[in-house]
Amino acid sequence: MKKNKVSDERRKHVRLPMLHGILEPVEVEFITKTESGKNRAQPAILSDLSAGGMRLITFLEPPHSNELNIILKLAGIKEIPVIGKISWVKEKGGVFMNGISFSSISADDRKRINEMAENYTDCDTRLALKLPEVCVETCGAHGLCNKPQKDESLFKKK
Repeated sequence: MKKNKVSDERRKHVRLPMLHGILEPVEVEFITKTESGKNRAQPAILSDLSAGGMRLITFLEPPHSNELNIILKLAGIKEIPVIGKISWVKEKGGVFMNGISFSSISADDRKRINEMAENYTDCDTRLALKLPEVCVETCGAHGLCNKPQKDESLFKKK
C-alpha cells in the first residue's frame, strides 16, 4: 500500500509576496558593471522576499558575479543593505526572473523581514477565516500591503 507523501517545506524563512492583485513596482537596485567597467545601478522589481533571499524580475541580464551588493528600498522601512548571490535565473523574451540568496544581512534586518512576512501570512489567514478585523495596527507589512481590506486609519500618526 502506498502512502500519500506530503512534501515538506524546504525554506527556512516565510516568504513575503510583493505581488498582490496588481503589480506595483518596488524600488530595488543592485550594482552591475558597464562595458567600460563603471558601476551602474540596475533597477529591478521585487517579486517576493524572505529573510534568506528574494526573487527579482529584471529587464537586463543579471551581473555575472559571485557577490551582489544590494540595497532594498521598501515602503515604510529603512533601506536594507544585503550581500547576496544569484541562485538561479530563468529568462523569457528579455525578462529575467532571478533567485537571490542572502549571504550577509544584519540580524535586525533579518528579524524585521521575518516579522513582515509572518504578519502578511497572519493577515491572509484572517482573510481566509473571514474574521471581522483583518488589518491590525501592529502589522509590519503595512507599507507594502495593497490588499483591498487595508485599513489606513489604523496607521495614521496620532
